[in-house]
Amino acid sequence: MDLDFEFERHSKRRKTKLEDDPQTTGMELLPREIAQDILSRLPITSLVKFKCVCRAWRAVALDPEVVSCSTQDTDPCVILHCDFPIRNNLYFVDFAAHDEEKEKVKRIRAPFSSMMPEFEVVGSCNGLLCLSDSLFNDSLYIYNPFTGRYKELPKSLQYPDQEVVFGFGFNPRTNEYKVIRVVYYRNGHGRYPRSRRIIYPLSQVQILTLGCPGWRSLGKVSYRLVRRASETLVNGRLHWVSRPCRNKPARRLVSFDLTDEQFREVPKPDCGGLNRCDYHLAVLRGCLSVAVYCNYGRLEIWVMKEYNVKGSWVKEYSIGAYMPKGLKQNLVRPLKIWKNASNGRAVRALCVLKNGEILLEYKNRALVSYDPKKGKFKDIDLQGTPKWFQTVVHVGSLNWIDTPSD
Repeated sequence: MDLDFEFERHSKRRKTKLEDDPQTTGMELLPREIAQDILSRLPITSLVKFKCVCRAWRAVALDPEVVSCSTQDTDPCVILHCDFPIRNNLYFVDFAAHDEEKEKVKRIRAPFSSMMPEFEVVGSCNGLLCLSDSLFNDSLYIYNPFTGRYKELPKSLQYPDQEVVFGFGFNPRTNEYKVIRVVYYRNGHGRYPRSRRIIYPLSQVQILTLGCPGWRSLGKVSYRLVRRASETLVNGRLHWVSRPCRNKPARRLVSFDLTDEQFREVPKPDCGGLNRCDYHLAVLRGCLSVAVYCNYGRLEIWVMKEYNVKGSWVKEYSIGAYMPKGLKQNLVRPLKIWKNASNGRAVRALCVLKNGEILLEYKNRALVSYDPKKGKFKDIDLQGTPKWFQTVVHVGSLNWIDTPSD
């Protein structure tokens, strides 16, 4: 069952009454630091309702300092991106909400769905989603799913035959959001190789600072990055794993610094698994992490305790094989999800919840929590969960790229 996320709609129906009622509640008279502390403990669903009570509370909720610290002390929510059967849809689960709210998956109605019915999630940062057009590759949107605000970004240079790797992040040193496009392309005169994989010998790095009128070119890149949007923003850097190539046969951890806009290598853990395809990157408790698939369905998670220090890699978790109940029903995987899924990526480590449990996604079909102390799994069976989805860890916020009060 689809449950529409309609807090803004309810707010509009009540707007006239609220504006005509000058009564104060006292909340707006609290010192800012106390208001920050209170609102930082609210889940995003409660924060949106709080904003809709009256104009005075709305002003408190949208105070820039309050927005910057809100929901930092709560569990994240997750966005479920579903591109099956036809149109793309976004859903969310708020793990910080009360129990009755946790049990429901709510649908988000994207206001630009008619303009971009098919899209991919490039990344999530500070409550904002970056979405790219998966049909024509020429549109990018910044979107806050909990306020409904969105903005189309300037068009970038396109090539007739290209492969694009995205990244989206925030640079706290300059207070800027940036989108990066690593474009691999062919000049159009070459032939397809005999191998199944198409080779794109040329490259160009394009970057957009949000608020600027256009994209800038940073030239070529010497790494062949895995075609997957960066899901790991740590220490002001986006991260990917490189593909093996002739001059660099070993896979490498590659970072892009949002401050000086340079690519650098990050030391790998001594787990050996990165030279294969059975791994993925994650951010666990703010640390760069690598999840490596081992024999018999076991998953090892290595965590870099001190960023960019090789000796700080620690094997933090070892998770055994598990079959969620939701996977026992055989379903035909949609072509698009099959294309976007990574080889061997049967299970993904998403985040660590406040209670210490690890949130896992199994085969784009099931969410599971794992208690590392007890070694026990728990299926997260939620009403309204789509049959197929890709999970994006998202910190819900009322944040916007301009001023929150706009």
